[in-house]
Amino acid sequence: MKGKVYLVGAGPGDPELLTLKALRILRTADAVLHDDLVAPEILALIPTTAQIIGVGKRCGKKQILQTEIHCLMVNLAASGLRVVRLKGGDPLIFGRAGEEIETLRRNNIPFEIVPGVTSALGAAAAAQIPLNASPSIFSSRVPYRSSVIRGSI
Repeated sequence: MKGKVYLVGAGPGDPELLTLKALRILRTADAVLHDDLVAPEILALIPTTAQIIGVGKRCGKKQILQTEIHCLMVNLAASGLRVVRLKGGDPLIFGRAGEEIETLRRNNIPFEIVPGVTSALGAAAAAQIPLNASPSIFSSRVPYRSSVIRGSI
């Protein structure tokens, strides 16, 4: 029986910004392969019965090669485990998700993508700055410069 791989976004670090689906999948994981950018508070949500493997890369230093991550995902899922590939932010932004998806497809491993709150959205919310607002809503405390000259569009 084949397991399944979930490419899960852990969000910007605050466990309260995890999606309900991400939390549910994390709590039922048999194995978790996580990046270094995943906050310790989020890793604490993983069941103690799950295998937890750090596969992160920091400052150009790799704990593990990408091809080894691919092998781990395939082998763990092929043995029937529910595998979570846990990434900071959203799994499809700034990651190697494309390669991971290709590997899973090539090996006929079922997978699902669970989006996460990107760091850009999390930072804007923390700073209370809307990402698509008109200049009139900004106070004098926040500098705003439009790159579009009025009437030019």
